[in-house]
Amino acid sequence: MSSEPNAIECRGVSVTYGDVKALVDVSVGFAPRMIHAVVGQNGAGKTTFARVAAGIVQPVKGNLVIGGREVPVGNVGAARAAGIELVHQSFALPPSFTVAEAMEFGAESGRGIFTRRELERRWTRHLDALGVKVSPRERIRDLPVETQQAVEIARALVTDAKVLILDEPTAVLSPSGIDKLFERLKVMQAGGVTILLILHKIREVLSIAETVTVLRGGRLVEGPVATADTDAAHLASAIIGSTLELTLSGADREALVGAAEEGGPEEGGTTVAAAPAAEAIKAAPILELRGVSTRVDPEGPALHDIALSVARGEIVGVAGVEGNGQRTLVRAISHLADLTGGDIVLDGVEVTRRPLSERRASGLRVIPFERNSEGLSLSSPLWENWAARTLLLGGVLKLINPSRLRKACDASLKSWDVRFSSPSQPAGSLSGGNAQKVILAREIDETATLIIAAQPTRGLDVGATAFVWRALREAKARGCGILLISSDLDELFDISDRIVVMLSGRISGEFRPPYHLGEVGAAMTGAGR
Repeated sequence: MSSEPNAIECRGVSVTYGDVKALVDVSVGFAPRMIHAVVGQNGAGKTTFARVAAGIVQPVKGNLVIGGREVPVGNVGAARAAGIELVHQSFALPPSFTVAEAMEFGAESGRGIFTRRELERRWTRHLDALGVKVSPRERIRDLPVETQQAVEIARALVTDAKVLILDEPTAVLSPSGIDKLFERLKVMQAGGVTILLILHKIREVLSIAETVTVLRGGRLVEGPVATADTDAAHLASAIIGSTLELTLSGADREALVGAAEEGGPEEGGTTVAAAPAAEAIKAAPILELRGVSTRVDPEGPALHDIALSVARGEIVGVAGVEGNGQRTLVRAISHLADLTGGDIVLDGVEVTRRPLSERRASGLRVIPFERNSEGLSLSSPLWENWAARTLLLGGVLKLINPSRLRKACDASLKSWDVRFSSPSQPAGSLSGGNAQKVILAREIDETATLIIAAQPTRGLDVGATAFVWRALREAKARGCGILLISSDLDELFDISDRIVVMLSGRISGEFRPPYHLGEVGAAMTGAGR
C-alpha cells in the first residue's frame, strides 16, 4: 500500500450557520491523481465541504491537510498556494470580459504593462494546451455554456493546481457536453491532477469517478469507497437513508436507480431507451401554438413557425441543446416575447394578445428555468413568494391579509414536505430542493390546467428529483397538460408521452416511445437532416 499522503484531507471539520449544522465532525481523505465524487441530497453539506477545502468557509473546528501539510482553514490564499482550486456551479468570470482578459483577471499574476496581442497570444497557448477551442477575443457572455465552463476550468489550472474541485459541473451541460467534460477531466488526471466532483446523478458518478463519498445531513456516512465495489441501488440508499422506499417508488425508483445500474446507452448511441408505453392522447388540446414566430429574444434565438400542441393529461417533453429557443418558447407562451406571426390558443380560447395575468387566470402555470433568480425573491419571506400567485390574480386594489396568507402558506408548504422553520424566513435560506418545492406548491395548484416545467430538476438530488417527477405525474393524472423542458434526456425519456426537439428556434423532430437515443440526438444536432 502506498505511503504517499492524501492529496487533500479534512480532519474533524464542523461548520455551523446559526442553528444549522452544515457539517458535523467530517474526517475524510482523498488519494492523489484520482477522480473522486462527493454525493448527497440538497442540504447534505456537499458545497460547504467544497468551500471549506478551498478556504472560502471558516469551520468552527477541524483541520485541513493538503499533500501531508496542514494549511490554515478559512484562508483562500493559503489553499490556492497549496494547489487547491474550486470551480463554482455559478460561473465566476466577468461576462463582459474577453476570454483573454478573463484569464488574466483570474490568474492574479500581478504583471505590469502588456499589449493586447501579447495577452491574447499567451492565453491562446494555455487554452490550446488544455484542448479548449475558443478565440481569446470572444466575450465570456457570448460563449456557449459548455465553453464557458471549459474556460473556467482552464482559469483554475493557471496556478498549476494539484487538486481541482468542481461543484455540480454537469448541471448546465447537454449530454454531449458532459461527455466532453469527462474526457477533459481524464486528460487532467493523466497529467497528475486530483479531481473532486460534487455530483447528483448516480449514473455520472459510476461512469467517471474512481471513488465515491456520501454526505447526509452534514455527516459523513460512507466513503471514500471504490465505485467498482458499489452499485446504484446501494448509493441511492446511502444518499437518502431510511426514507428511500418512501421517496423512491415505482417508476421513480426504476428510473433513478435501475437506469444507473443498466449503464445507459451503449457505444454508438443506438440503444433504444426504455420508456413506459404511452396511451394515445385523445383529449382536446389545452395548448395550441399555430405557426408561432418571434423576433430574436434577449433570452435566445427567434422562433420560426412553431406548431405545437399539448393535450389534457399529456406530458410533452422539449429536448434540445441549450440556447436553441427553449427560453423564447416559454416567454412566448407567457406573453413575455412578442409574436411576429401565428396564434396561441389556451383551453380553446385564442390568447395571442392577452396578458400573462389573463393566461394565469385560465390555468397557465410556469416553473421557471432559474428558481433563484426567476422563481423566487430570495430576500423575501416564504409566504410572500408563495402568495405571489394570489396577488397576481387579485388585481392592484385587492385587500391583502398577511396573517391569513402566512397561515395558508404554512399549510401548503407542509403538504408539499418543504423543510422550513417559519413562513417568514427568507426564501434564500432554503436548500435547492426545498426552494423548488416552494415553487411547485405555488404553481401546481387545484386551478392549474397547463404547467410549463422548465428544467424542474436541475441541480436536485435523487430524492428531490423523484419528488418533482411524482408531482408532475400526479398533475397529469388530474388532467393537466404539461410542457417539460429539460436538457436531461433520461428524464425526458422516462416521463414524456412524446418529445419534440428544438434546433435554432425550430422544431426539428417529434418522437414517441420507445425513444431511440441516436435519432433524438441527431435531431438535436441537425445530423439527421
